[in-house]
Amino acid sequence: MKWWFIPISRPGLLMPLCKGGAVIVLLLIVAASTGAQTKTVAERLGYAADAKLLIVHADDLAVAHSVDAASFDALDKNAVTSASIMVPCPWLTEVAAYAKNHPDADLGLHLTLTSEWKIYRWGPVESKDKVRSLLDPSGYLWSESAPAAAHIKPEEAEREIRAQVERAVAAGIHPTHLDTHMGTLIATPELFAVLVKIAHQYNLPLLAPRLLGERGKLLSLLNEKDILLDSVVMANPSVHADAWKDFYSEAIKNLKPGLTEMIVHLGHDDAELQAVMVDHPDFGSAWRQRDYDFVTSSEFRKVLQENNVILVKWKDLQKLLK
Repeated sequence: MKWWFIPISRPGLLMPLCKGGAVIVLLLIVAASTGAQTKTVAERLGYAADAKLLIVHADDLAVAHSVDAASFDALDKNAVTSASIMVPCPWLTEVAAYAKNHPDADLGLHLTLTSEWKIYRWGPVESKDKVRSLLDPSGYLWSESAPAAAHIKPEEAEREIRAQVERAVAAGIHPTHLDTHMGTLIATPELFAVLVKIAHQYNLPLLAPRLLGERGKLLSLLNEKDILLDSVVMANPSVHADAWKDFYSEAIKNLKPGLTEMIVHLGHDDAELQAVMVDHPDFGSAWRQRDYDFVTSSEFRKVLQENNVILVKWKDLQKLLK
């Protein structure tokens, strides 16, 4: 996968005309408002306007104990700054226990409408009879995003997403943001509208890269409070195992000012994860070991320091919504 670097726009404002002394007050109010609205995310967080901010984010917590163990270790070492949870998956209680013991951990929800592994499948959180369009012929969530997006009814997607949020909250997890497993919730404007609606109702930031603007009206569904990522970095199957470190190092060296999220998939290449991800090398067991090895390495810390990258969390962005 390529990475995108998109400059932050600074839209102008139309200023109304008025008469009398009130014009001075109005001009001051509008000027203050204009200044607030034209600040970059970095400035709003207290950094220089041209700062390079990076969220190092681990996906897929709760999918397996191996993924949890590697991700918890990376969080504890500050090797990643955030992670997100797949609520329908069986290791949710382990993540909930970690969240209880680490209240400062930055944990979002990896809203899940697909179940992609060959022999390890899961279904919805909501009762199946209320979300039938989410189910493939075998009764599990669809294995790929394309058929999921083609079949899922937006109102049933909303019902399931809301159930996932409520189950996480009931388990004692206080989510810091929302994102989407396998990109399903950004596959169509109708599904993205559901994601935006839930994020706004729970007052949570959501994964919304500027590159979504290339996909028609998606960004038009956001409001002025929503925070856009300027770029996203994530390895894809075209990156060879022997070039893993080079891929991430070059991505860091090429970061532009703005807000970037680097999405990694952590795990230990052990018997459990090999069984879970059998016959699935892409984002599979060995892949996740490579990601874990790099983000926890001194080499990663060094390249971040050398390129003046500032690590931030979704929690920091969440505060901007309040």
